[in-house]
Amino acid sequence: MNLMHLKYAVEIAETNSMTKAAARLYTAQPNLSRAIRELENTLGIQIFKRTSKGLYPTAQGEVFLARARKILAQVDELEDMFRDGKKKESEFSISVPRASYIAEAFLEFVRKLPRDLAVEIYYKETNAMRAISNILNADYRMGILRYQSVYDRNFKEMLDEKELEGELVCEFVPVLIFSSKSPLAEKEEIEPKDLKDLIELSHPDPYVPSISPATARKNEVLSESTRHVFIFERGSQFDLLATHPETFMWVSPVPERLLKLHGLVMQECSFISKRYRDVLIRKRDYKLTELDKRFIDELMRAKREIIK
Repeated sequence: MNLMHLKYAVEIAETNSMTKAAARLYTAQPNLSRAIRELENTLGIQIFKRTSKGLYPTAQGEVFLARARKILAQVDELEDMFRDGKKKESEFSISVPRASYIAEAFLEFVRKLPRDLAVEIYYKETNAMRAISNILNADYRMGILRYQSVYDRNFKEMLDEKELEGELVCEFVPVLIFSSKSPLAEKEEIEPKDLKDLIELSHPDPYVPSISPATARKNEVLSESTRHVFIFERGSQFDLLATHPETFMWVSPVPERLLKLHGLVMQECSFISKRYRDVLIRKRDYKLTELDKRFIDELMRAKREIIK
């Protein structure tokens, strides 16, 4: 039995659902079920009973959960008591996908920092694999993964394996962006054939656990275009879109400010059904600092304003 077992049990008690608890904990449901079985076997009691309305604690389960909540609260208090507050609060690090709404949140986060706060900030735009590696091997505190929703199980299993936890930030359908001088700008509705002779820009380094890089990259191509430019830098992609009217790109929704700045048009396309997820990750035993919480607040604000 460990602290994660206690957190799992408390979350199930709060949601009365294994499915909802797994989603909130960002873990696979079979792994959560297995952990609860192990916990019940270790204690020799049944913690939850299954009813038509969901999972509810047994009498012994209520006793266990009350003590589990106290233990988790005491652990939080202990961490707060002995954490080097000055160091923890003055550092911030995160790896993120190349997404404009996330960058917009970061700009606001930095802009609102107190002027008298001595701080070191590390913000890296990269792919999902490096975001995970930076947390595990490079002392980055958080990361944001972006992947197609169909790969949700692949990522949940991998996060469980590496003892990372995740929180869903948003789910979206990609939109098309292109120059206001593009031939696409004259069309009320864009069809796949309209993109065939244009140049599609995309990021060259998608990552999906248990899937080859070549297959993952192929699945990122959303059009029938025969011309592709793979580009790493978000700044360069905007420059190319702005100066080359025959280019286009599939992205998460972009702030109006950036569209106007680069002379771009954003349009939804009815023939695109693939959905993507952005998931905030960190180590299971990592406790968010005040700086982390400030950034997350800005991130969620930007999501609400930009991704409708």
